[in-house]
Amino acid sequence: MINIISKEMNFPQTQVSAVIQLLDQGSSIPFIARYRKEQTGSLDEVAIANIRDRMEQLNTLADRKKVILKSLKERDLLTQTLFDDIQNASSITSLEDMYEKYRPKKRTRAQAAREKGLEPLAVFFLDQTHQDPNLEARKYISPQKEVESEDAAIDGAKDIVAEIINEDIKVRSGIRKLFIDTAQIQSKVKKTKMEEGLKFKDYFDWSEIAFKTPSHRLLAMLRGQNEAILSVHILPEEDRALKLIERHYIKNQSASAKHVMSAIKDGYKRLLSKSIEKECINELKAKADEIAINVFAENLNALLLSAPLGQKRILAIDPGFRTGCKIVCLDAQGGLLHHDVIFPNPGSDQKAKDIVRHLVKTHAIEAVAIGNGTAGRETETFIKNLNLGSHIHIVMVDESGASIYSASKVAREEFPDHDITVRGAVSIGRRLMDPLAELVKLDPKSIGVGQYQHDVDQKLLKKSLNDVVISCVNQVGVEANTASRELLSRVSGLNDTIATNMIHFRNENGAFKSRKDFLKVPRLGPKAFEQAAGFLRIHNATLPLDRSGIHPESYSVVKKMAKDAKLSIEDLMKNRQKIQEIQIKHYVTDTVGIPTLKDIVKELASPGRDPRKEFKSFAFDETIHDIKDLVPGMKVPGIVTNVTAFGAFVDIGVHQDGLVHISQMANHFVKDPNKIVIVRQAVKVKVLDVDVKRKRISLSMKEK
Repeated sequence: MINIISKEMNFPQTQVSAVIQLLDQGSSIPFIARYRKEQTGSLDEVAIANIRDRMEQLNTLADRKKVILKSLKERDLLTQTLFDDIQNASSITSLEDMYEKYRPKKRTRAQAAREKGLEPLAVFFLDQTHQDPNLEARKYISPQKEVESEDAAIDGAKDIVAEIINEDIKVRSGIRKLFIDTAQIQSKVKKTKMEEGLKFKDYFDWSEIAFKTPSHRLLAMLRGQNEAILSVHILPEEDRALKLIERHYIKNQSASAKHVMSAIKDGYKRLLSKSIEKECINELKAKADEIAINVFAENLNALLLSAPLGQKRILAIDPGFRTGCKIVCLDAQGGLLHHDVIFPNPGSDQKAKDIVRHLVKTHAIEAVAIGNGTAGRETETFIKNLNLGSHIHIVMVDESGASIYSASKVAREEFPDHDITVRGAVSIGRRLMDPLAELVKLDPKSIGVGQYQHDVDQKLLKKSLNDVVISCVNQVGVEANTASRELLSRVSGLNDTIATNMIHFRNENGAFKSRKDFLKVPRLGPKAFEQAAGFLRIHNATLPLDRSGIHPESYSVVKKMAKDAKLSIEDLMKNRQKIQEIQIKHYVTDTVGIPTLKDIVKELASPGRDPRKEFKSFAFDETIHDIKDLVPGMKVPGIVTNVTAFGAFVDIGVHQDGLVHISQMANHFVKDPNKIVIVRQAVKVKVLDVDVKRKRISLSMKEK
């Protein structure tokens, strides 16, 4: 397996072997990528995840081989040749083709014909001699075996021929290639579903080359089929398929050959085409799933790593018309200080103004976070008109999933004495402070940055998104003394139980003072410590290295560097010139190589540096609040909310995202929208078209 992966991915076997060994030892992907560069040749997280996933696929193939071999052995069907062929199978498809002939089946028409003794007649047909097949068939008439006539004997023999053809590995391979090269995917609306299925109108009568179909179109058609609106088929031209099979089986123009041709047509329509069509749909679906999941993963990564405002005192508002705007005041650590309700409507807005001004002054508010849902823009205008001062940031915050968080078990545990409106407003404020720390509390699927996320393979989606969350958390690092259980549980080597124990420990014993204290936490043993320590920070630690991303296993190296520089570790970390003068080659050992030493020096220069971008304020066009305010041709600022395979959705402040189709993303051809924009990116867009009735906005990012 290591050899296969090495060849496929063009990595030396030593690298692949090291990754697999580390994974088998329980090491996480972030830990391997960050702290085991010498063993892996500095492979990044993507490469390590690809090795892991391919290894799992190969293990699945190996497990399937074991099941098939056991089944064949139990039924006394296993020969040495078959054993060798199965062991050498390089894919699930080729393996299943081999097994097709031997697969336990429900009683088929061919089996019934064999039970009637008609197999020799089928062989006679396949030989295609010039003898009369009707005379031959007459020999098999047997009322006792329910073969009442020549026609019954011929029909039974043709059923056997049809099954032989269906199980022929070469035929299956040829038909599969024909499907892949030429098959069309066709979708048609069911006659009684035209009104009910209007959202699938584009696919009521659609056809294109199946294996060139964009992933989003395929998933849309399959969704229509799952909802019983559309019928979807993937098929090549039938004549081409039949001619391909005939080249394998037809020897002449004899009467027997005509029976074989009839069996070919029946076998293709009834058995082979359905089998290969199902295979192709599954393969295309798997590829579409992979694309959609990758799109979701990239969006989630961008969202989780979006710029944090940082530890500021926040006034957060969850807007509302009828029930008013829920206001909360948060301290710099996100703790709830106060909550209230205001009604910034004509007639009651003076009271609302007084409340806001009082809260801003009382709690020394540094920023206002406003949810971007219903009444968000109106609330933003109300706050801006208060002239609170240029030093106070006023920021619209994407509140996708905030309502799900506010009703969750996590929110109830955090705020048992407050209702969901307070919890929702707190979440909005905390998202502005630190999007990552707040969004890890949500199921990623509820954040709203996916493409057909409910249609794709849910197991693969969960695995991919979990990888993204873990990667982002460990990339940023976690403050051990303030992090929530949800954040701690995503740290390399930790889980929900250990995270809970860490919080109990710091509540009972006070803040962690050093990384060594982690070993006092129940269930956090040496292995978990090895995996987690480098990603956990203690900002007020006595030992300065405990505030950094340098792993404790490398502290001795840093001590030697400081000693050689005739400085304390703390003074060395403050002296950029001394850090630049470090000759890392002098510190190479059997376990610490140049890649790790480079990371150490980089970390000494900027200990615990947040890799996320610096926060920048963004404001919508103040003259636009509703879709009716839009006019084709106008240029407006917007924020990218979702990137898909066919373009990007942009919030321009009218409660309805507009679509920048992939063809409108740049003046040049764009293959991958993620190469042009990412989620939460500020962009300037031009309004192309507005359909108020259907709530559709077409936008362009082209410069001309």
